This record gives sequence, C-alpha cells and structure tokens, in this order.
Amino acid sequence: MIVLTDNSPHTKEFQRLLDEIRSEVKSLQGQIDELESENSKLKSKLRKIEKGQADIFSETSESERLAIRHQVLGLISKIDNHLED
Repeated sequence: MIVLTDNSPHTKEFQRLLDEIRSEVKSLQGQIDELESENSKLKSKLRKIEKGQADIFSETSESERLAIRHQVLGLISKIDNHLED
C-alpha cells in the first residue's frame, strides 16, 4: 500500500496535472463564453435581417400572382415535354 504524503513525487505530479486540467478547463470556459456571446450577436443580427425581409407574395397583387403561377405552370409543362422526348 502506497501512502501519499504532501512531498511525495506522486502527490506533486498529481497536483501538477490537476493544475493543468484546471487551467485547460478555465481556458475552455472562456472560449465558451466568447462563443455564446458571438452566437447571441449573430442570432440578433439574423432576427433583424428576418424582420426586414418580406414574403415575396405579400408585395404582389392577385393578378401578378396569377401571372407568375401561369408562367411557372408553362415552364413545368415545357420541362415535362422535354423529358418525354
């Protein structure tokens, strides 16, 4: 059975490794804080951008929507015809 004293080499090595771990944990916690702050800023920026965007169809009139729908259906028809050939 090994009894560890404060001056034993094993205790000193353990303390050194423990200090390294504490230092690394503190560094990682700092990185987490920085990333959380950056994430919050990016989310805020995204919300601002999303708020400024409007639905493409909310700005168009009913007749314009029908015209767009007709164009899209025409394009789909052309693609179908091309694929059948």
